[in-house]
Amino acid sequence: MNKAVVVFSGGQDSTTCLVQALKQYDEVHAITFDYGQRHKLEIEVAQKLAIELGVKAHKVMDVGLLNELAISSLTRDDIAVSHELQENGLPNSFVPGRNILFLTLAGIYAYQIGAETIITGVCETDFSGYPDCRDEFVKAMNNALIQGMDKRFEIKTPLMWLNKAETWALADQNQALALIREKTLTCYNGIIGDGCGDCPSCELRKTGLNDYLNNRESVMAKLEHMQTKQDK
Repeated sequence: MNKAVVVFSGGQDSTTCLVQALKQYDEVHAITFDYGQRHKLEIEVAQKLAIELGVKAHKVMDVGLLNELAISSLTRDDIAVSHELQENGLPNSFVPGRNILFLTLAGIYAYQIGAETIITGVCETDFSGYPDCRDEFVKAMNNALIQGMDKRFEIKTPLMWLNKAETWALADQNQALALIREKTLTCYNGIIGDGCGDCPSCELRKTGLNDYLNNRESVMAKLEHMQTKQDK
């Protein structure tokens, strides 16, 4: 059986990946991490979406230790999300080690259920400056999982080279544009759907959506061209 594990937060990107995976794999497992994030609501959103999409196996894993170690505006209520970069050149919403931990645990879970594919919605095109969303990092993690567990894994990143407009096009291609627009949680201020409209995450999401809706045919054509190149 062709199995996949999707790292699933209930946000736009991971939901787009989940919707696509459900059409591509015989069995899809979604894994959501509770790390004491700023908005617990995203876990509830992920649970509701998993049920609505018919995901047969959805695991919520407690990784609260990350919250103790990683100081970020996404792990502390008293730190406001800022548009300005810190001295290290990263936004204060960066959670150090988050994707290292998430992909490691997703790999362990995949090992146990006999899945060879791990899917994550990280993206280097619109990655907010997070170093653990880059293609180079994912390839390094992929190799580490293979070496560390002596098992063939492939970490797939369907959004890696897509901008936000193309990510919306992918959602539309999978007949999930309305669901992802109305029911996912991407907003740093914890507002479902179109969000607050002001935080960095909402601005990126809104700009991409407007770009897609205003240039639907050309964006979709570009997405399909990229997909054709990947298939060859």
